[in-house]
Amino acid sequence: MTRFNERTLTGTEAAEAQEAAGGAAQAQQPAPPAEAPPHPRATLALTSAATAVTLMTYTAPVVTLRDTAIALHTPLSAQAWLINGTPLGLAALLLVAGSLADDYGRRRIFLIGTLALGITTALGALASSTLQFTLARIAQGAASAAILASSLGLLVHAFPTPRGRLHATGVWGAFVSGGIAAGPLVAGAMPDWRVAYGVLGAAAVIVAALGTRTLTESRSPRGGRPDILGALTFGLALVSLVAALTLGRDGWLRAEVGLLFLAAVVLVAVFALVEHRTATPMIDLSLLRRPGFLASSAGGLFTGLAVIGLFSFLPVLFQQALGLSPMDTAWLFLLWSGLSFTVALQAKRLAGRVPPRRQLAVGFALHAAGVLTMLGAIDSGSWQRLLPGLVLGGIGSGLLNAALPLLSVESVPAARAAMGSGAQQTFRYIGSCAGVALTIAIVTSSGGGLGHGANIALLVSAGLALSAAVAVLVLRERGRA
Repeated sequence: MTRFNERTLTGTEAAEAQEAAGGAAQAQQPAPPAEAPPHPRATLALTSAATAVTLMTYTAPVVTLRDTAIALHTPLSAQAWLINGTPLGLAALLLVAGSLADDYGRRRIFLIGTLALGITTALGALASSTLQFTLARIAQGAASAAILASSLGLLVHAFPTPRGRLHATGVWGAFVSGGIAAGPLVAGAMPDWRVAYGVLGAAAVIVAALGTRTLTESRSPRGGRPDILGALTFGLALVSLVAALTLGRDGWLRAEVGLLFLAAVVLVAVFALVEHRTATPMIDLSLLRRPGFLASSAGGLFTGLAVIGLFSFLPVLFQQALGLSPMDTAWLFLLWSGLSFTVALQAKRLAGRVPPRRQLAVGFALHAAGVLTMLGAIDSGSWQRLLPGLVLGGIGSGLLNAALPLLSVESVPAARAAMGSGAQQTFRYIGSCAGVALTIAIVTSSGGGLGHGANIALLVSAGLALSAAVAVLVLRERGRA
């Protein structure tokens, strides 16, 4: 794999550096077939729509978890799997999906992903057991990985200038928040959770059909084979980690929990060894020496741990502790997610004046402030107590969703944009898997009831967010040194 300088390259610089570094090798290879010019606005519209549907599918269970668990006879100890199936599939395959998109065609991987999302979401609607539903959710996550990793690669190809890329990634990041906002509303408005999944599956198929006529192909071929061994070891490491966190609520010192944690550590080490030796790795480990890439990865990881993990389970607490209906919960959740969408859509105006890493730090700080204001709200029995925290948290989430996609594509060469996006989002959904399992374990294992457990979970989330804010600022200072 071509090595590149420690200084982060963006836009035209990255493309020129990549071309110069690989010019000799390319001179000995046949030129790739000519590709049709992209349609920027259509590409932005299709990738944003697909991303919104993906996140709607992801967040739909947050207001239907109770009904789904009743229908599938899922015990409390296993309910984390009903939420965690999709992020597990996402985290396991985002890296390999990004590499496949760059090497074999971003349009191709995008269309496969959207069609597969439609099919697997429909299968989830037909599930009759916890295992079937969880497997369908994992398959949805795998399809979602293809969509999310290829989307930013398509956008970088369609918007080659820094100004255009700034606009495109800002809109795309806003639709991440928009999908999060719309998913619970759609699910809550449907007469049954199965109908909601049917509607979302149909929406994904429609996007796939439109994409066949609208999108143009782009790729950055390296040659070689897909990193199957890397994908296998990485996926097994994630399964081990999530299983350990899920089973830990029944006792953290049990032998099986310790063995699963140990297996996760060993498999991560094997994954690193595989990536170091393979000719076409899912992720170039030399990127870990780049402050920009580390900031992007840390931002994604802590967004999953502190933000997504908590807000994936808060709606369940609203229903159980405050007696809210699924639709009332969705409207309350919309205050957070709707503000996140609005802020992310407008935050692109800040990018020329405020570095993405500083946006991340402010976003994490606002999230921490927001969740701290929610302390005691569950025990008070008043949903009005939640409003200030939801407002602050929504603004913080919007800043995070705007800064992360831009930083992820700026921290790698433009020709490897899908891989950079896949890496950042992999860390995001690793954090999400761990965050959901940890939040449920904290809330349900507390001896003081749901309110006491919720307060502990809020404090943990705030602590993680503040740690993330410090981490990205430290990486910013290293980048300047």
